Amino acid sequence: MSLCFSRDCRGARKGFSPCPVLFQVEGQLFSRFSGGTQSPFSLRQMSFPKGLGHLTIMVPRKLLYVRSNYLFGSRCWMIRFSTEILFKSVSFRPFSKKCDNADSEPLENEELLNNLLTMGVDVDMARKRQPGVFNRTDTNEQDLQTFLLSKGASKEVIASIISRYPRAMTRTPESLSNRWDLWRRIVTSDLEIVNILERSPESFFRSSDNLNLENNIKFLYSVGLTHKDLCRLLTNAPRTFSNSLNLNKQMVEFLQEICLSLGHNGPTDFVRKIIFKNPFILIQSTKRIKANIEFLQSTFCLTNEELLSLICGPGAKILDLSSDCMRRSYRNIKEKLSSLGCTAKEIRKFVLSYPDMIFLGEKKFNDKIDCLIEEKVNISQIIKHPRILDSSISTLKSRIKELVNVGYDLSTSNISLLSWSQKRYNAKLKKLYIEQNIVLEN
Repeated sequence: MSLCFSRDCRGARKGFSPCPVLFQVEGQLFSRFSGGTQSPFSLRQMSFPKGLGHLTIMVPRKLLYVRSNYLFGSRCWMIRFSTEILFKSVSFRPFSKKCDNADSEPLENEELLNNLLTMGVDVDMARKRQPGVFNRTDTNEQDLQTFLLSKGASKEVIASIISRYPRAMTRTPESLSNRWDLWRRIVTSDLEIVNILERSPESFFRSSDNLNLENNIKFLYSVGLTHKDLCRLLTNAPRTFSNSLNLNKQMVEFLQEICLSLGHNGPTDFVRKIIFKNPFILIQSTKRIKANIEFLQSTFCLTNEELLSLICGPGAKILDLSSDCMRRSYRNIKEKLSSLGCTAKEIRKFVLSYPDMIFLGEKKFNDKIDCLIEEKVNISQIIKHPRILDSSISTLKSRIKELVNVGYDLSTSNISLLSWSQKRYNAKLKKLYIEQNIVLEN
């Protein structure tokens, strides 16, 4: 007799199938299953599970030999017994396979989908942003619409809010009402809040922790910020109020420590100035702000007094940039201006007088400089008036052309008007036209 069993159990977790014990007597193949029945069958009729479990048996003394063999494409041990022990019972434990639907996707809420389509929501956009919301059965899309309509939002604005931040539908009417009242302590009208939500829906709906919001408002007032400051924060960086209270405390305490370490005795005023100049600073990490302050001081060899003046003034806006971005941008500015003959002193003056230059990407900065040079603007003029780089290349080119047409000599005249507001620039251009006509008439 030959008894065969598989050593391979790789598929054991995938199916509930009894493990056959196969043995052969005088050329006839039999199978024995967990039920104990035996039946002859041909090789063609036989089917194997995807993976077979292994069977451990006690080998009797009359074992003739053991050898490795390949049976039906599966690696097996073949153990041949003498006929004396042919029908001696064999103990074994079958294994099983569990079939489930773990890989299947959860069904979406059909009622929710129909409601959103009726409301004009971009379902595809919403599904891409927060797909999990569509599997919930406890959404409040209709309550949300009713609430926002009562505050003056249009149906189009509501659809846009849900499309971009579907999680808004999970907030209860009570939570929405309480949060709205807290925001109204800062802003003066419902319409202002609607405008903020239209621009940044996440700022209002990201958290439902209204107690944390209330504590943040109290804390920011306690560190010297005025109602005007909080209104500016809520308008420009509303995520500040969704931060945990501890996170905001850490940043304020860090800024106060910086102030004291630089020899300034008014930490409250220092913090207020920085937050007013850069309302986004509270949603950044203290690690990033510290790295940027250290970079500015070491790169430009600033004294404590100079550093204080910079970060409380024009340098406050760049404190929330990534450190790598700041370093790359400054390196590019330095290389570009050096190639045009600028000294290290001139470059230092250029950057410190208008640190916003660091916001410009490398290509954009280089292209604007090249554009001005091609239009016969001297590099020394650019160093003196760095704000002109705020204007787009198309604006620079069109204004230079208009000014040249009215006889304005850019090489000797003030070039700061290249960065003026459109209204102010048009008034100046009109005046130049009049002056040119008077000269021509004479």
